[in-house]
Amino acid sequence: MPPMDDELNLSAAYRRVRTFTEQLCEPLETEDYMLQAAVEASPPKWHLAHVSWFFETFLLKPFLPGYRVYHPQFDHLFNSYYEQTEAGFWPRPQRGLISRPTVAEVYAYRRHVDDAMARLLSECPTEHQATVQARLEIGLNHEQQHQELLVTDIKYNLAYNPLRPAYRADLPVAPIQDPVPLTFTSFEGGIHSFGAQEQGGRDGAVVGFAYDNEFPRHQRLLEPFQLADRLVTNAEYQAFIDDGGYRHPGLWLSDGWAQIKNDRWQAPLYWEQLDGVWHETTLGGRRPLNPAEPVCHLSYFEAEAYARWAGRRLPTEFEWEHAATGSATGRPVEGQFVDAGRFHPAPASVGPLQQLFGDCWQWTASAYLPYPRYRAVDGALGEYNGKFMSGQMVMRGGSCATSRDHARVSYRNFFYPHERWQFKGIRLAEDLA
Repeated sequence: MPPMDDELNLSAAYRRVRTFTEQLCEPLETEDYMLQAAVEASPPKWHLAHVSWFFETFLLKPFLPGYRVYHPQFDHLFNSYYEQTEAGFWPRPQRGLISRPTVAEVYAYRRHVDDAMARLLSECPTEHQATVQARLEIGLNHEQQHQELLVTDIKYNLAYNPLRPAYRADLPVAPIQDPVPLTFTSFEGGIHSFGAQEQGGRDGAVVGFAYDNEFPRHQRLLEPFQLADRLVTNAEYQAFIDDGGYRHPGLWLSDGWAQIKNDRWQAPLYWEQLDGVWHETTLGGRRPLNPAEPVCHLSYFEAEAYARWAGRRLPTEFEWEHAATGSATGRPVEGQFVDAGRFHPAPASVGPLQQLFGDCWQWTASAYLPYPRYRAVDGALGEYNGKFMSGQMVMRGGSCATSRDHARVSYRNFFYPHERWQFKGIRLAEDLA
């Protein structure tokens, strides 16, 4: 059996992604691996096992002859939400209630899967090589998504502790400074193309891997608009709070007003006042609020209410993509990603269209819906994105917890409007007459 095309690069990419997942866990104590402080924040131990389950389920079991599963019940315990697999899945709210397998056993499971994947990449039968390579790409991007979830879930789990312990005490801290002035870049209207570009296409900024929800490429009409050159800052959002933003129902969507009354929100997640001074909990511990840093950990409801208060609105995902496509043409996607090792948004510099990528995911005004002619793939892998196209909103741009090589112009992330634990911020837009 001949080796797969580009086997060395595929193997290197696999090792690099898998190694980084474990590097993110190095600062943890054994007790930290079990924490699940909210339904949406899974235990780190579960993430480590689930991404290994993905490779075992979708690559090793169907394509590696003679593969023996590490444990027959892991297929149930570490499945996330795939209904079309035979074993079903353990309920998400109860992931933190399982003390066994131990952390050491989960790492042994990862070694078992890694050894088998090395064999698959060197021994894959010719007739399966294209499918294996395509699924490997999905698996690696899937693991990068869980790396981001690891970072944000660790932050939530540790911040739940009244001691506000630091994930890492050595993280860099931006100097306290004033925000750069808020300016806007204008865009003419017209018909433009959106979505990921198929391999060999001519009109797209994205060539290479993309999820199925980024296809097919299609056209839409944009009216003239302008987009803020940076994200909304802590100082600007504090002015919204000081002006009674959380007390005025006229600023809020009905569901948003019900949410803040029910959960008694008075500020972004991780903000708290100590002796009358605002602080926020970061992965480096609790710090005084930096006015120039982007405000983050906001729900869609908070982002929309702030934009209304500011006399502007949130951009649609197509306005954002149109602006980002122009900025990324001819150069790599640039921004402050997890690779920078800050684990927190940084202040913007002066210039047009800063912070389009990295720092904070940017809420858009677009509901998460299929593009025209979208079709989910058959089987369990078709559950990856398509079945969630209801009741969620699109975010764009990546965050300080996203890997640089995981971000792209066409990437569509999606969350429910009330969720706040991801690094989510605000970029303003407005119509042009």
